[in-house]
Amino acid sequence: MAMRITNNIILHNTSININGNKGNVDTLNNQMTSQKKIQRPSDDPVTAIRALRLRSTLSEIDQYYEKNIPDAESWLDVTETAISSMQDVIKTIRTQCEYGAQDSLTTDNRKTILTQLEKLRDKVYAEGNADYAGRTVFTGYRTNKKLTFTEDEQKTSYEIDQKMSYADLQEHRYYGNDVTVPGNKADVLDGTKIASPTQAAYNRIRLGYDSIDSLDVTDAAGTTTKTSANGSTVTISYNYTDTTGTTPVNKTGNMNVTVYDSYDKWLEASTKTPKSYDIADGEAVLIRNTGEMVFSKTAADTLSTNKASLDISYTKTGFTNGELRPEYYYNCTNITDTNNKLKYEKYDKDGNQIYQDIDYVVAANQTLTVNTEASNVFDHGLSRDVDELIDAVQRSLDAEQKVTDLNAMKKMQEYSSDDCQAKLEEWIAAAEKERDYANDNMQKLYNSYIGNCDTYLNKVNLALTDVGSKGQSLALTKNRMSNEQETMEELKSKNEDRELSDIILEYTAAYTAYQSSLQAASKVNQVTLLSYL
Repeated sequence: MAMRITNNIILHNTSININGNKGNVDTLNNQMTSQKKIQRPSDDPVTAIRALRLRSTLSEIDQYYEKNIPDAESWLDVTETAISSMQDVIKTIRTQCEYGAQDSLTTDNRKTILTQLEKLRDKVYAEGNADYAGRTVFTGYRTNKKLTFTEDEQKTSYEIDQKMSYADLQEHRYYGNDVTVPGNKADVLDGTKIASPTQAAYNRIRLGYDSIDSLDVTDAAGTTTKTSANGSTVTISYNYTDTTGTTPVNKTGNMNVTVYDSYDKWLEASTKTPKSYDIADGEAVLIRNTGEMVFSKTAADTLSTNKASLDISYTKTGFTNGELRPEYYYNCTNITDTNNKLKYEKYDKDGNQIYQDIDYVVAANQTLTVNTEASNVFDHGLSRDVDELIDAVQRSLDAEQKVTDLNAMKKMQEYSSDDCQAKLEEWIAAAEKERDYANDNMQKLYNSYIGNCDTYLNKVNLALTDVGSKGQSLALTKNRMSNEQETMEELKSKNEDRELSDIILEYTAAYTAYQSSLQAASKVNQVTLLSYL
């Protein structure tokens, strides 16, 4: 049986239809304004949940691609530039070594070398203070600190522990009894004042610094003795290793070390005639002002044969502008403030380096270590080599000047007597001997330091290669993040966005339906039962 349809039912259904069409128009109007599929999660929960996930993923990718990766790129660029500059400095020093190793240098040539080296001396570690956005790139976690001392700090004091081994031994020549040009006729005729220049060759190990205060030795009870008095002797221990030179064995040795303030004090202690640099058999000497430990032949042979390692502790007070700070190279303690000592650890108890890696998250579950530590680039020995090269040139120039001055004295009326002329020949012979020693030392030193420069260059090149490989890895990651960003933006757009042209078509249809429903409703309301009575 058919259901009875009343006017109220018709009006009710008409109202529902109008509201439905009106709702469609409102929805499409909102979509046309925002060009988004939904305005609130309740519009379509599935689309809303998917949108949240896509937006979260895209936000992470944006962080990697737009912030972390550019930051890492800039850090690596600064590092690469600094290392490349360091490479150029070492190459220039090497060029000067090649020049200085020639045996046909004039006095002017030597002066040119001296000038160049003195200029390079200030540039040796300057690149180590390179920074990115105020953060020093070579100082590990301590990015707010400089690699070098930026001013003279004469009161700053450190206790430094330096690990050394037989591999650090290098032969070095020592010269004494230099000629002092006589100032008057009496000095010329005084034959006892004519020096007899000497040379001696020993194996040595250089400390990280010169001008040290004391050699520090800690006994089994943990008591530390600081030895600094000229001529004092202290006993140090060294450790044996296996044939590889890396694995310690259960065996140690002892060696007496005599401390001297300078080369002159070492020479004065000699009992030989003429005085010469001397070391007791099986022992060593420490020169405080040059920071060298010099070994007798027997002692050096013992260290080499047993592939021995040494842990040398010393105290140094006073650092100059441009010197490397100890905390980036050694285990050390800043004792400047005795009530607030600052301890730094570069190596663990097993002698392994403690790395201070600065990692950037450049992709999901992917990090990149962007920093390069100073000890992997800037060798502590480079500045000391440059200082010795400068000293060698200066010594050669000084010796040459002595010969020139003595020859000039021969032509003076004051020294024209036969006795003076004869004695001046002896003076000149001594000065020429000193000059020949100095020139020979300069040539040999410069020739050997070409090899040192090659070692430093290899270290710098390795660091530069490491930075380059990091840059390549970062470039690949950046390309992948770019693709992922594009993909996620496309997925997000497909999930949330609508094409305006499609919305306009649907809106036009919905609006037409809405207008039609209004017109139909108006017709329905015009006809009632009273129209037929």
